[in-house]
Amino acid sequence: MSFRGYEPFRVNAAGVEIAGEKGGDGPPLLLLHGYPQTHEIWHSCADELARHFTVIATDLRGYGASAKPPSDERHAPYSKRAMAADQVAVMRHFRFERFPVCAHDRGARVAHRMAIDFPDAVDRLMLLDIVPTLAMFEATDRALLSANFHWFLMNQPSPFPEKMIGADTTGFIEHLMGRGRAGLAPFAPHALQAYRDALAAPDAVFATCEDYRASAGIDLEHDRDDTERGVKIACPVRVLWGEQGVLERAFDVLGQWRRVARDVSGRALDCGHYVPEEVPQELLVEMRAFFEAEFC
Repeated sequence: MSFRGYEPFRVNAAGVEIAGEKGGDGPPLLLLHGYPQTHEIWHSCADELARHFTVIATDLRGYGASAKPPSDERHAPYSKRAMAADQVAVMRHFRFERFPVCAHDRGARVAHRMAIDFPDAVDRLMLLDIVPTLAMFEATDRALLSANFHWFLMNQPSPFPEKMIGADTTGFIEHLMGRGRAGLAPFAPHALQAYRDALAAPDAVFATCEDYRASAGIDLEHDRDDTERGVKIACPVRVLWGEQGVLERAFDVLGQWRRVARDVSGRALDCGHYVPEEVPQELLVEMRAFFEAEFC
C-alpha cells in the first residue's frame, strides 16, 4: 500500500484548494508530479522518504483532487507562476519557509518557476526528465513533435482537445504512458487506475489542457523575461533523465539547464520518461545524496 502513515490534506492557496499527502518526520521535502498523473507517482518512494523527511506530496492545480479553477484568455490561472505560488502557500501552511523540491515533468516546470519567483523558499531543486520549456519549443523538429504530440494537441483552443481526449480518457492515458520500451509494465495497477480516475473527473481535461496552453503562451513570456533580465536559478540543481527517453536523443540536457541555472549537475538513468515509477530505487539513492547533504 502506498503512502502508509501519511495524512491527506487540503490547503487553501489564495482561493485554490490544493490536495495532497503529508508524512514522515524531519526536514521538509516537496514532491511534484507530472502529466497525466497525481501525487501517486511517488508511491514507490513515499515510505522510504518518510524515514528521512517530512514529505509533502501534492496534486498540482488542475490535477487529481486539487481545485480546477476557471481560466482566462491568457491562461494565467494555469501559468507556472500561479501553480508555483500554490505550492509555496502549501509549504508555508505547514510552516516550512525554505525547503528542497523534487519534481517530475509538468511539476518540474512548476518547480523551475518556483525557484525563480521564490528564490528564498527553494533550497535545492531536483528536476526529472525535462529541459526548460523555452528550449523545448525552440528545438521542436519532426522527432520532437512526434514524441510530444500531446503538447500541440492540448494547446489548441478549447473545446477541441477536450472533446478529443474526453472521448476516451483511458485510451489516451494508456497510449501516452505506454509508448516507452517497457509499455505500461512500470505502472502499478492502483496508480494507473488513480490516473484514469483523475482525468475522468469533471473539468480535469479542461484544466490539464489549460496547463499546456499556458506553457505555449504566458509561460514562455515569463521565461523570455528571465533571459532578458539575466535571471537564473540560484540554488543547486540536480537533473536526472531517462537514457531511453526523448531528451537523451534530442538535447544536451545539462547544457540547456546551465543556460538558466548557476549550479547544475546530473546524469541519465537507465529508464524512460517516468523516472519515479521506472527506477524508484535509483532515484531514492540520488535524492538521499542530494538532499541530505544539506542536513548531515
